[in-house]
Amino acid sequence: MSLFSRTAIAAALLALTAPIVQAAEHYTVHEDHTWVTFSINHAGWANARGIFRNVSGDIMFDQENVTNSSVSVVIASSSLDTNSEQRDRDMGGADFLNISEFPEITFESTRIEQTGERTAIVYGALTMIGVSREVALDVVWNNEMPLPWDASTIKTGFSATATIDGTNFGMNQLVAFGLGPKIDVEIDLEALRQ
Repeated sequence: MSLFSRTAIAAALLALTAPIVQAAEHYTVHEDHTWVTFSINHAGWANARGIFRNVSGDIMFDQENVTNSSVSVVIASSSLDTNSEQRDRDMGGADFLNISEFPEITFESTRIEQTGERTAIVYGALTMIGVSREVALDVVWNNEMPLPWDASTIKTGFSATATIDGTNFGMNQLVAFGLGPKIDVEIDLEALRQ
């Protein structure tokens, strides 16, 4: 057998026995099945709650190596809903979210630390009101499966929590209004594989 033939056979065997490297899959956030909610203490009386209803984004998700994944999310600040139109206007004003000048809140992941079979901490830059701060999201991967009525459409789902300090983003009037300043954030989202 020639040297060329032996080399070709060795290369073929190596290719067959090499581990399969699965690249991260691309998903888009399914806005109709995504909830970004928050709660903030109101002067000790109760927790005031709200939701952002307009959320979009992209996720690169590597199930075999979650540290190779990434997340990019955009929230429309004007989609804030606190169950009160007046409060929405107040929270969207210059003392708080300043929606007219900063219409978007963004999150861009910078690194991911796997903490369990289906859990991870996703670190990233949260940009709100023109200020960027590192935030850590505790994330749970819930499930992935095809839609029951359309096997060609694959959906995956995550839940996440974080706590931020509103004053770190320039919302210094929170305390004056008896709010927070700690804000608890909860995220539940579904994303469609592209």
